[in-house]
Amino acid sequence: MTSLLQTLEFIDSPRVLVFGDLILDRYVDGNANRVSPEAPVLVFSSGFSYFRLGGAGNVAANVVSAGGEATCLGYVGEDEGAQQMADLLRKNGIDDRGLIVDKSRPTTLKTRFVSKTHQVLRVDEESKEVASREVEDRVLHFLDEHLGGFDALLLSDYGKGVLSLRLLNEVIARAKALDLPVLVDPKGRDFSKYRGATLITPNKKEAEEATGFKIDSATSLEEVADILIETGDLKSVVITLGAEGIFFKTKDGKKRILPTEAKSVFDVTGAGDTVVAILGLGLGAGLDLESSVRLANLAAGIVVGRFGTAAVSREELLGVLGADHGSKILDENSLASTLVKLRSEKKRIVFSNGCFDLLHPGHLDYLAKAKSYGDVLILGVNDDESIRRAKGPTRPICPLKDRLLMLSGLEIVDYLIPFGEDTPLNLIQKISPDVLVKGEDWRDKGVVGRDWVEAHGGQVVLVPFLEGYSTTRLVERIRSQGSQANLGANPGPGSNADK
Repeated sequence: MTSLLQTLEFIDSPRVLVFGDLILDRYVDGNANRVSPEAPVLVFSSGFSYFRLGGAGNVAANVVSAGGEATCLGYVGEDEGAQQMADLLRKNGIDDRGLIVDKSRPTTLKTRFVSKTHQVLRVDEESKEVASREVEDRVLHFLDEHLGGFDALLLSDYGKGVLSLRLLNEVIARAKALDLPVLVDPKGRDFSKYRGATLITPNKKEAEEATGFKIDSATSLEEVADILIETGDLKSVVITLGAEGIFFKTKDGKKRILPTEAKSVFDVTGAGDTVVAILGLGLGAGLDLESSVRLANLAAGIVVGRFGTAAVSREELLGVLGADHGSKILDENSLASTLVKLRSEKKRIVFSNGCFDLLHPGHLDYLAKAKSYGDVLILGVNDDESIRRAKGPTRPICPLKDRLLMLSGLEIVDYLIPFGEDTPLNLIQKISPDVLVKGEDWRDKGVVGRDWVEAHGGQVVLVPFLEGYSTTRLVERIRSQGSQANLGANPGPGSNADK
């Protein structure tokens, strides 16, 4: 692992083109706890909803998150979804200049209705028709202008009509002429359409369906790989095996099975996207196939432990490989790697947040109670500007660096991460703690992040405060005593000081 860690630490940032089916994944969270009196169907009560990148967009998000640069090439409709797609790509640091509007189709949208992390229903809005020749010509024009500026080409096929036989032949030929690695996440039974690519990444079921042979032994696995290599004139094939790990074999006979790195499997949605993305990142950066497969296997082990489509960051991979930032005080990067490490160790994560301006016994009592609900306590700490917005221009008394230093000296606090938003919602969503702890005073105000935590299988706990302690009252008392001292230091006529 040490050599792979060093490799990842010094890897370049390859430029990757992701061409294929762009999908908007919409999640609607709610409750489905009763049956309709009108028909034997569940009644779904909608709560909050959010969008994520799916398909080729999720592949590109994984490339960027792991340290590469990505451009997406694919179709969107002339609709609201097209703008949402462009916004999400830019938000994730992905170049969107390859978005091609096809007026004949909608932007592909998959809406998942979710109750307590369980999918109740999925509704797809899409077209699977092959685009017109005029639209495909725009794709070829883009490739002629830009393909030479990339280090790898990833083809993400979800069977939505984007990767037609004509375009596959053209794009693979162009990439080969430029000596670019071409990696395919395939779809369907006929893999001969990917002929000439560098490698393909089917899962076990896809490989069986494409060859007509069942994989039930190491021998049959190798035989299926050989058929795929011959059918597609490939340099290699990578087959994901679920709980059994990942297998690769090259045209010249090199082969290996790597055991799974997953500590728990929560949702396999998008795992194939992660594998092809990290493979493309590695090969695009000049790594050999085995090192790239090892990284992809690690990344897949992380992503299946999450809900929905997700991207794996470079810092998370470094964390799995043993990188240590050596401090209780985290930033976004070290938070990601720390979370991977904690989850791999099956630690129960508790999160709370606050200003923690002028530490007092009430804080210590609260933090001890919070820590008692899990193994690790992560505190979100308001930065100075967010405190000023909430409490006025005279606060905080102690600047952020001093507050972090004091808190980091407490044994009951494991990690600290500053935040500048008015609420910790964004931080809560990144951490997805097992337990969210707040004070009892939030009972009637509504706990920020409750919906997210409970929807992802966690719990919210409200703990009582220690009576008689408050930073606000402490500040008022100090100021009051200071005023009295000032009166004593500037006595009026006839005072003892005049004598």
